[in-house]
Amino acid sequence: MHEPFAKTDIKIAVIGGGTGSFTLLSALKEHTKQLAAIVNMVDDGGSTGVLRDELGTLPPGDVRQCLVALSNSPKVRDLFNYRFDEGTFGGHSFGNILLTALEKVTGNFSEAVETASEILRVKGTVIPSTLDSVRLRMQWEDISLELNGERIIDAEHFKQDPRKATLSLVPAPAVNPTAVAAIEQADIVVIAPGDLYTSLGPLLVIPEISAALAKTDAVCIYMANLVTKVGQTEGFTVSDHASEIQRFAGHDFLDFVIYNNQVPTEAQSQRYAKEQAVVVPIDDEVLKIKNYAAVGAPLLGKIAEREQGDKLPVTRSLIRHDLGEVAKAILATYQHHQEGIGR
Repeated sequence: MHEPFAKTDIKIAVIGGGTGSFTLLSALKEHTKQLAAIVNMVDDGGSTGVLRDELGTLPPGDVRQCLVALSNSPKVRDLFNYRFDEGTFGGHSFGNILLTALEKVTGNFSEAVETASEILRVKGTVIPSTLDSVRLRMQWEDISLELNGERIIDAEHFKQDPRKATLSLVPAPAVNPTAVAAIEQADIVVIAPGDLYTSLGPLLVIPEISAALAKTDAVCIYMANLVTKVGQTEGFTVSDHASEIQRFAGHDFLDFVIYNNQVPTEAQSQRYAKEQAVVVPIDDEVLKIKNYAAVGAPLLGKIAEREQGDKLPVTRSLIRHDLGEVAKAILATYQHHQEGIGR
């Protein structure tokens, strides 16, 4: 691969939520000044779920993680990530509480995000995919089975094939027009790694986001998950993950899929086993005939430590991509693509 660009003004839109987007934004913010994070808004677990249920506000958790990733203020970043470990606020992060308070004060979640961005000195833009209060629904229509709520879906060990299920948001949301504009104007759109059915699907099934992905001239890349998720994507290959991404959107919009080709060490394998996680198998022969080009890279990063005070019910993987390798792979893939067009 070619060496990646130095810092440029290339426009990159990252679509996702939670730790996947946090990783990509942290990796890419040193390489561009024009970075937009389009964030999933169906989270109803952990601290976010409690705040939604008790105060009737929009979910702050994934937005907080993206804000923190793009922050240029280390002390305030640490403050936003601080999680209380006891008392009334036990299990809640300060950032979630502040975003909720800002929404209450302004009456507008978008303004709350803008104010938090100023406090954190964010380099880039964090864009909620919708400003409506929505919940995720997963349906197997052939057997009349329905799961409602991200928390329920995330915790459920699917007894039926999730590839035969449809995802929708209830009620049908109005898309945030800023999210559509970010996709249409981007040079690169990256689908972040994350839970297929509770983090990525809820964004891609929004009709206007799907349409924007079909319309954009951006190079569209999926940064594939490192490992499968127990009870949901067990046995899924790299192409299986990418196929679901395109199924959610309703069309084949991907230009590239970047996947991990690094074999874990014995120590990493033991840690993965504790999470019941398996490195996603590479199905080379299938990848060769897909509509996208598949690019392998050594992407395994250090396993994160669980946050102190993280006591509220939530399923959160601690397996992470390597920041440096992620940025290198994305930018080198884009550069290679542009050079190919220029020939």
